[in-house]
Amino acid sequence: MSALKRVQQWATFARIWHVYDAAWQNPFHSAKLLKKYLMGLHKPIYHPLNDCGDHVIVINTGDIALPEDEWKKRAYFHHTGYPGGASWTVAWELHDKDPTMILKKAVYSSMDGNLQRRYTMERLHLFPDGKVPADLMKNVSNQIQQIRPVPKRLDHYSEQERKEFPKLIDYPKDYILR
Repeated sequence: MSALKRVQQWATFARIWHVYDAAWQNPFHSAKLLKKYLMGLHKPIYHPLNDCGDHVIVINTGDIALPEDEWKKRAYFHHTGYPGGASWTVAWELHDKDPTMILKKAVYSSMDGNLQRRYTMERLHLFPDGKVPADLMKNVSNQIQQIRPVPKRLDHYSEQERKEFPKLIDYPKDYILR
């Protein structure tokens, strides 16, 4: 086997570390994307009984975006295992308690039917902000592209950019704002 083929084989079987920015992303759409990397579906050697998935570091899980009024309507179930231990928590309350939990539950439920999903979830590293330990970041070799582009806030534009933006209407100088 030539050295080139040997390196290609090592790269195929190696666990790669990916980073994904979840800011302004729908966690349920992100979960489908992250599942592919965690389970190894993007690799040519994938087999359902083969554990060939990669590690994924997800940053900014505190800035996820749920569509419409999902923050108020979506509820998450939890049971302690004791009698009367069942509880339902609304998404915004769960997000206030733990900003990583909604994305974690979305990824876990997207892998329904996977026999190894508990072990696969150990390769998912979630952080509510951009502060990732240096020992994890030194392993990262790939960035997963966001599904939706993040809109730029108005206060992030410079004064020059705001002035150069095309106007829809020019108000007369004697116009009074009420």
